[in-house]
Order: sequence, then structure tokens, then C-alpha cells
Amino acid sequence: MCIPLVVLTYKCMAIYRDQNAGRSHNIKIDNNSSESVEQFKYLGKTLTNQSSIQEEIKSRLKSGNACYHSVQNLLSSRLLAKNLKIKIHRTIILPVVVYGYETWSLALMEERSLRVFGNRVLRKIFGPKRDEVRREWRKLHNEERSDLYSSPNIVRVIKSRRMRWGRHVARMREKKDV
Repeated sequence: MCIPLVVLTYKCMAIYRDQNAGRSHNIKIDNNSSESVEQFKYLGKTLTNQSSIQEEIKSRLKSGNACYHSVQNLLSSRLLAKNLKIKIHRTIILPVVVYGYETWSLALMEERSLRVFGNRVLRKIFGPKRDEVRREWRKLHNEERSDLYSSPNIVRVIKSRRMRWGRHVARMREKKDV
């Protein structure tokens, strides 16, 4: 007779408004004590006890980099058209980076790191530019890249989607009141 052994591990995290109130809490469930942690990953999102979005953005950019590197050969290929490469960017890389954007309140530092990531991917898609005066290849400047790619940058995408989400939540509340 085989008896399955199930070991449950519990983790708890206390979230404080005051960042100096870091006390550890132990919770017991069925005589099993919980482990107190400062951050953990839940449904793909990194949650921290300081309610900081910085770790979540770092995690999203790390996942975006992994996704970018997995399709890097496609993005640098001369066999694929630029519009197909942009579709790859919009459907594969961008959703990985902006997952969970509804809860983000972006500071300038996070906006900058998101823009840097987006510019780097788009620069890879459009490739280098030939400077006819110096007769050498160089990286595209951000202004030149924005002329070639007319869609908004990643920060504007996040902000517009957050506004759309906010309108959706407001409509849900209106329907609930009826």
C-alpha cells in the first residue's frame, strides 16, 4: 500500500504603508508555520512588501529581454520584412513587458528604463543606417527611429491602456449600480 505524502509550504508577506514597520509575522495553518518573505511571484507578478513597482518593472524587463533574445535572429534577419518584424515585436515581446500594467504607477526612472528597452528592440528591427558623408554604418538615432516607426513608444502604450482599463472599470461600476 502506497500512501502519498503531501507537504504544503505556506508563505506570508505583510505589506506596510510605513516602510520602517518591517516586522515578521508567522501564521500557523494546521500546525504548519508559514515562512515570512519580503517578495514573491504570484501569477507572473512580483509582489513586494514595500508596495514598490520597481521590482515588478525589473522583472518584466528581464522577461522581455529573454523574449527578445529568443527572437533576436528573426529581428536581425534581412529575409523578413520590417512590418513582419514589427508584428513580432507587438505580439510577442511587448505583451511580456507590459503584463500587469494596470497596477503600475510609473516614476520617471521606470519610464526611462522602459523607453530604453523599447528603443533597443526597435533599433534592432530597423538596423543600422548608412551615413553617406562619412561612408560608414551607424546606429539609428531615436528621432530617426521614431520617423520610421510611427506608433507610440512603450510608455505611451502603457498609459493609454491604463486609461482604457480605467474606463472599463468605471463602466463595470455603472452597470453594477443599475
